[in-house]
Amino acid sequence: MEFRPMGFDAPIFHALQHILDATDESDKSSNAPTRTYVRDAKAMATTPADVKEYPNSYVFVVDMPGLKSGDIKVQVEDDNVLLISGERKREEEKEGVNYVRMERRVGKFMRKFVLPENANTDAISAVCRDGVLTATVHKLPPPEPKKPKTIEVKIA
Repeated sequence: MEFRPMGFDAPIFHALQHILDATDESDKSSNAPTRTYVRDAKAMATTPADVKEYPNSYVFVVDMPGLKSGDIKVQVEDDNVLLISGERKREEEKEGVNYVRMERRVGKFMRKFVLPENANTDAISAVCRDGVLTATVHKLPPPEPKKPKTIEVKIA
């Protein structure tokens, strides 16, 4: 068998180019995740949170060291989803300073929590103290038990 180097005219390269063209990002019918989706998924996966339930509230605790309140957003989406998001920005590099190691995470972060039916989305507070965000969602009061209704019985 004779070895022949393939040039860029070889049929295999045409087939590969055709596959690459078919999976182009502009093709919206593809089931591949978008870059935004992948970025958001990574942000959610790397943002740990604790959730506590108290008799009158739900408390969400998220570590956010070094962030200012302007870097953090707490929102309610679709009437029952608590969204905590923000961005940690890289410090401005100073002339003459070189990083030896860079381990602290920078970039966007996000967490979404589906709230239970008894969550009062009109009564949410958020406080960031010492790099820890605490978002409190108060519970709605339990519904009043229905009293029995007496129906008058008529004689026909």
